[in-house]
Amino acid sequence: MNSKQFSIVLFIGVIIGGLGLYLYKNQDASYKSSDQTLGKKLLGEFLVNDVAQVTIQHGTNEVNLVKQDDVWKVKERFNYPANFGEISEFVRKASELKVVQSVKVGASQFSRLELVKGDKGSNAPTQVEFKDKSGKAIKSMLLGKKHVKQSQQQDSSPFGGGGGDWPDGRYVLVGDGAQGVAVVSDPLSNVEPKPDQWLNKDFIKVEKIKSVAIASPVATNSWKVSRETETGDWQLADKKEGEDFDKGKVSGLNYALSSPSFNDVVAPDAKPEDLGFDQPTVATIETFDKSVYTVKVGKHGGDENYFINVAVAADIAKERTPGKEEKPEDKAKLDKEFNEKTAKQKEKFDKEKAYEKWTFQISKWTVDALLKDRKDLMAEKKAEAKPGDPAAKKDDPTADDKDEDEKK
Repeated sequence: MNSKQFSIVLFIGVIIGGLGLYLYKNQDASYKSSDQTLGKKLLGEFLVNDVAQVTIQHGTNEVNLVKQDDVWKVKERFNYPANFGEISEFVRKASELKVVQSVKVGASQFSRLELVKGDKGSNAPTQVEFKDKSGKAIKSMLLGKKHVKQSQQQDSSPFGGGGGDWPDGRYVLVGDGAQGVAVVSDPLSNVEPKPDQWLNKDFIKVEKIKSVAIASPVATNSWKVSRETETGDWQLADKKEGEDFDKGKVSGLNYALSSPSFNDVVAPDAKPEDLGFDQPTVATIETFDKSVYTVKVGKHGGDENYFINVAVAADIAKERTPGKEEKPEDKAKLDKEFNEKTAKQKEKFDKEKAYEKWTFQISKWTVDALLKDRKDLMAEKKAEAKPGDPAAKKDDPTADDKDEDEKK
């Protein structure tokens, strides 16, 4: 290449580089911030106590969280109680969101930021509306693409893939979008129109189990075990001849349903045969504090879930029986302890009684201990060794001598 050709190539390179720099700066300018709105609250004046309904929509999916008689409920789950903590935290967070960047873009750029209102496709925004008790909109916003922070750390892991980018905010349009696009410092990742996500997942809590009786659709699979104390060994009731009960195989009953949760609720008008409640497995669990839980387990609800329904009964003492040698000075203390204990029992009972009208989807592992057949509680039988087998010789010290005699 001669000097003239080199000059031409250099000139063309400068032109292309300059054009690229111009386009880059021009594009970058469309995303520059305006200091006029930085630090201001995204939703402006927002009275959180006026919020009585939250609607979250993404594409064709929608969830409506509605406050009725001071109780938040999930409309798409048959008005089952919602998680008050999750909702109140979200409303509070929304009221305090501040603009960390104001992005100057035209409507033609909304698609790349996933902020096109009414879009039902994969790049659809998440629309959030806060309404009052009359259904009137108080505030609304579109949640678009997550703002991503690029990691400065390059492959620091010895296994590769170190560093990486992570969301540190989100592009948002407020109201009719007249104020332009803002970036907030919270990606709001949990704000999704998934009804089951917003349910109050509090559930029964079975404690101090005394006995468990399982009534199986197949009578020969039924069984009952009990124990004398809270730490005692389980004993099999109605033990049959030839049964070798293995108490270790029911050790899971020590904590059965001690802290369960559920995944979803079922329509109240669901047909029993569709849930497997026409031929359920029924577990009757009695506790040392005289509570009885009747757990009806249906069939698989998909994804390793079972349908269950729970009925609760309790024999709560109404008054305390004083001890024979009880001192008068101890009476007030013992009465107070008794009243506090019974009050807690009553509160727990009333709360759990409310679950009776609902059917739940619950993970398989939660009820595994209740779904064992009677044969599953028995010790493994050792296979009988045949004459001549190594195992038979091991058990019979004279086996080698017998073999020698047979050879002779």
